[in-house]
Amino acid sequence: MELDGKSASDAAQGVRALAQPIAAALSRAAIFLVLDVKPGAENRAIVRSFCGDLSALIRAVEFRDIEAGLSCVMGFGSEAWDRLFGAPRPAELHPFKEIRSQGRHAVATPGDVLFHIRAKRMDLCFELATQIMTKLGDAVSAADEVHGFRYFDDRDLIGFVDGTENPRGQEAIDAVTIGAEDAGFEGGTYVIVQKYLHDMAGWEALSTEQQERIIGRKKLSDIELDAAVKPTCSHSSLTTIEENGVEVKILRDNMPFGRPTQGEFGTYFIGYSKSPSTIELMLQNMFIGRPPGNYDRLLDFSRAVTGNLFFVPAASFLEDVSDEQAAAVAAPSNAQANASSEAPSGTPGDSPSTSLSTDETGQAAAPSKDGSLDIGSLKGEIGHE
Repeated sequence: MELDGKSASDAAQGVRALAQPIAAALSRAAIFLVLDVKPGAENRAIVRSFCGDLSALIRAVEFRDIEAGLSCVMGFGSEAWDRLFGAPRPAELHPFKEIRSQGRHAVATPGDVLFHIRAKRMDLCFELATQIMTKLGDAVSAADEVHGFRYFDDRDLIGFVDGTENPRGQEAIDAVTIGAEDAGFEGGTYVIVQKYLHDMAGWEALSTEQQERIIGRKKLSDIELDAAVKPTCSHSSLTTIEENGVEVKILRDNMPFGRPTQGEFGTYFIGYSKSPSTIELMLQNMFIGRPPGNYDRLLDFSRAVTGNLFFVPAASFLEDVSDEQAAAVAAPSNAQANASSEAPSGTPGDSPSTSLSTDETGQAAAPSKDGSLDIGSLKGEIGHE
């Protein structure tokens, strides 16, 4: 099925699409929701209809404290895109690429829809997440939910500052926003998320100097180690990506999270980029090594337990997923069901159950399937620098 959205038509006419707030200011609190869309045309219709309602929902919650900077970004996984929107597809959208190398594992986990909710206050994040889930109801199920917090002076739980090298202002927007290279999806971006759990006992058993050599920065001052002493296997070294001598930037908004009673201490990595290949190369360097075997020693103390790639369309795209379009999703199955009820009993191919196993494109619906860490404030690293 073809999309009837402003993104493609506006791009063709030279009109810049309105992006979602991917470059919103860093916040004190965040909630990350990864949801699965349940099978069935009626559930897909609910999710599609919700797209156009999201901005109004954000405004309603935001109005309770305008200065708290509430924002929300909505993204879609590869399989979900096919089931919800069909063709055309964003040029580089694909399932998260799992990586295995000698016990190190960047896992791929289920996830159809991502909500990245940010604010200065957790109560606003919580309220918006609650309203989102109320609106979507039984059409979705939770794949993962993480409540993140800013830790002291922007450090993660392993004690290093997280976020120093992030691009800012217009530089951040330019680094992550798709333009003419995929004109039909101008204003969009890609985002990779991973949840990392840390072996805090093992990490804290290291000396400060050992930790600094693993990260590539001074722990107290956050100053990058001199190239003469910084190991090539440091997190900073392996996650710096250059093209023609220029560093390729991504935008990170990592958050610490944890449950002390469960011994759970982690970092939620979230990286935005105009091409997922940049972050994917970082992950290859970390998990496999550059060259192979020269891997990121941080992974000896941190393991990825989730991994997803999503496409974040322009805000104008979401606004154009109208109620009429949502209703049209269910129309083919309704028509088929009606035809079945009028056909003679036993007519081949007219069973109403046929519509439940196909998506809007007429293709057989695949079963839903559906973990790097950007820890530390590292230049070019995968985490929130």
